[in-house]
Amino acid sequence: MTALLLGVIFLLELALLGSAGYWGFTLDAGWPLRLLAGLGAPLVIAVVWGLFCSPRAAVTLPDPAKLAVQAACFLTGGVLLALAGHAAPGVALVALWAADKAALTLTGSPI
Repeated sequence: MTALLLGVIFLLELALLGSAGYWGFTLDAGWPLRLLAGLGAPLVIAVVWGLFCSPRAAVTLPDPAKLAVQAACFLTGGVLLALAGHAAPGVALVALWAADKAALTLTGSPI
């Protein structure tokens, strides 16, 4: 069960990066700004995730702070999807992450 939940959370993390890129590439702006936002937004989220949330994070945070950073990243992805005109998938992304994270926590997996 834990392996399945970890697989789902990994797919949700990829969806998070994809949603940030989608938002950037669908901006109503010139192509240089869309390119910058479409590549930059996922890069910023990936850097934050790598610094604070990955298993080999450069900065070790206490569990509540790490969970807060993860929640902020997923909320950002949900809001970006909503701004791109896809509110329901944005809500689904955040809700699925929260449900999967809760299930993982109940199984005793580290945050």
